[in-house]
Amino acid sequence: MTYQPTALSDDLSTLPKLPGWVTSGRAETLETVAFRSGIALTVLDQLVTDPRHGLPLKLLSNRLALSAATATSKLEGRLAREADIRDAYHLTPPGEQRGPDGDLLAFWREAVQLRLIGRDWQSGLTDLVSPDLLAEAYNWLNAGTAHARVYGPLAACVSVMRDVLETDDRAERVACMFADVVLARALNWKTVLPISGLRLTKSMLRDLGAEEQGADFKVQASLLESVEDTIRLARDLASRAAALRSVAPKLRAKGSEAAVALFLSEDAVAPSTMLSPMIQGTTIPMTDRAARRFCDRLVELGVSRELTGRPTFRLYGIGS
Repeated sequence: MTYQPTALSDDLSTLPKLPGWVTSGRAETLETVAFRSGIALTVLDQLVTDPRHGLPLKLLSNRLALSAATATSKLEGRLAREADIRDAYHLTPPGEQRGPDGDLLAFWREAVQLRLIGRDWQSGLTDLVSPDLLAEAYNWLNAGTAHARVYGPLAACVSVMRDVLETDDRAERVACMFADVVLARALNWKTVLPISGLRLTKSMLRDLGAEEQGADFKVQASLLESVEDTIRLARDLASRAAALRSVAPKLRAKGSEAAVALFLSEDAVAPSTMLSPMIQGTTIPMTDRAARRFCDRLVELGVSRELTGRPTFRLYGIGS
């Protein structure tokens, strides 16, 4: 039987979206940034917290982790491409060194696994932050949370970034990660979404750490753009997830339900290691041939694509 490729839903009217007037103009003052960010964060919060919208949150988190790794690679002066970072993480054999690019993505994937509830939520920071920064980390994060209540989430993100950079001007990834933690806590999210660093530049952070005039505005404006980008990504992933779920009954391979669940949580799936010899996170076996056929069937159905363009060492995902 031959299936026609599944078209992504064009009807996204049920998903929260930004009003046109929010994105039609460029923010020119801190006041307009604060006003527009209130609308944008409300929309993003609705997408993230309401399960009726069908957004695969873990998939969004891991896709943002890759984007954050690419962005912070630039901030740290390495300029690695997204594809190289993804490959370094997903295609390095278990037990071997991933290299700096793969380690950077590992950092952000660990960050999105932080749990922000419970009395010991800070314990997860231990493996992500150097001891010299960790000593002040909790004070900075608590101060940032208090700052958000008075001045708003984006201003709080800027505040905690400055605290980190004034202590270590080379701790760009930690500054961005702490901003993401402050944002998540301000919005009562249970997990971290790596948003803060997506549109930042090295000069923005340098000026922020040096307390240059206008630095706060530039960083907040970039944060607003990152939130808007994340809303668009979330809506796209919700649509793609719906398309995948719609074809799931057509998949007859043993373990297809678990394999679909993996595609709804991982931005890149390596069939030879994540589906075979056992589907990741399960005890369900799948042969290498079956894994490759399963991924090819998802491509055939129009709900997944091959990400590398190579005939071997392939990765598949449902994201754009």
